[in-house]
Amino acid sequence: MRGVVMHKAGDVRVEERDDAKVIEPTDAIVKLTATCICGSDLWPYRGIEPADHQAMGHEYVGIVEEIGSEVKNVKVGDFVVGSFVISDNTCEICQAGFQSKCVHAEFVAQTIGTQAEKARIPHADGTLVATPGQPDPELIPALLAASDVLGTGWYAAVAAQAGPGKTVAVVGDGAVGLMAVLAAKQLGAERIIAMSRHLERQKLARYYGATDIVEERGDEGVAKIKELTNGLGAHSVIEAVGTQESFMQAIGATRGGGHLGYVGVNYDVNIPGIDLFFAGIHTLGGPAPVRRFLPDLIQLIWDREIDPGKVFDLTLPLEQAAEGYKAMDERRATKVMLTL
Repeated sequence: MRGVVMHKAGDVRVEERDDAKVIEPTDAIVKLTATCICGSDLWPYRGIEPADHQAMGHEYVGIVEEIGSEVKNVKVGDFVVGSFVISDNTCEICQAGFQSKCVHAEFVAQTIGTQAEKARIPHADGTLVATPGQPDPELIPALLAASDVLGTGWYAAVAAQAGPGKTVAVVGDGAVGLMAVLAAKQLGAERIIAMSRHLERQKLARYYGATDIVEERGDEGVAKIKELTNGLGAHSVIEAVGTQESFMQAIGATRGGGHLGYVGVNYDVNIPGIDLFFAGIHTLGGPAPVRRFLPDLIQLIWDREIDPGKVFDLTLPLEQAAEGYKAMDERRATKVMLTL
């Protein structure tokens, strides 16, 4: 089968990979309809993470083609959306709502690799969620977004306790940040401040529910948030970037007793303990338990109540994946969908 392989930093190729096959009785083989490139895929692309002939991709939707003998929740022919972390959805941690820390957790990225024609999904019963029927083609991008960026943005908003009467500040205008804006709106936030310097992303943030745009960054960004919130800071802050500056900006923008939800994959971020101590805030984040939210998110999409698919601003065939990576790396695209 054809699939994306990152040979080394900056070297992405579409080539023949081993066919996906059922290995364990809990496996399912999904013939992928669409996949995409994530901002986190840029870490190895830029050489920040190691890259050595890795199978790429962790966001996916498609049709179940084959199942193992113990798979009960999905059947051949189902259209499914899967999480970017494998989970059994039955262990104590899963039952507590943190499927991304399942005792059987396995990252789909750089192991299974779903930027491909097919994928073997372990623990299919706990990882895949079938849609109510075969989706109309126009729903495919939205369902694909649910596989990671929508679920991640939603988790960030929940972690930050976005809700009625709250002011929410979103640090980061990439796909996850934009989905966090959407989530905060759906959760009933009164005011949503999107921090962005990118005109097209500002427009999309407004579409998804942002009431204010802040272009300042760092200390100036924190000062602007406080200016907009009577000197207090936001009740709920979402960190969706993962850099030192963005994380410290998020901490600084959170009011005393407020909640910070952090989901930006970070490297070399060092939080001075004294700063966190005196911030006096709640923090929750990490890899999003997308599986917790998938059933509800799929239904919202199915009922046309939300359209996260607008976050894809470039669509390419799988064979042109290298151009998709380049476009995202150069910020010419917010998020690239790959079709099969």
